[in-house]
Amino acid sequence: MPAKDRYHQVVKQALIKAGWTITHDPYPLAWAKRNLSIDLGAEQLLGAENSERKIAVEVKSFIRESRVADLEQALGQYTLYYDILKRTELERKLYLAIPINAFNELFEGEKFGQILLDNNRLNLVVFKPETEEIIQWIA
Repeated sequence: MPAKDRYHQVVKQALIKAGWTITHDPYPLAWAKRNLSIDLGAEQLLGAENSERKIAVEVKSFIRESRVADLEQALGQYTLYYDILKRTELERKLYLAIPINAFNELFEGEKFGQILLDNNRLNLVVFKPETEEIIQWIA
């Protein structure tokens, strides 16, 4: 099993605080005789509709010197997991969890990553590590 990301527990706690039930840690993903895993699987009961929302969350720290290189690597992993989920569990939506400082630098400041959002290539969960809270959902 791969090592957990630096912010794995932080994102897990943030999801719980936001009303999500963690159903998988990690979320197993089998494809082409390979056993892969997404960091977290979660569900949330929608009271008015009496149904559940299901998500999978891949957590990334963005702590290397090059945030762009971190984004490139995370995007490759995200794309693979997204395509597998589209074939195996269509009702589960994939998100990439990214700390607020990396989001501000890549998506707000220089808007480098904005093209990914404009082209609907990425769903994000932006979190604040210090307070273990979700700041923003972008889908």
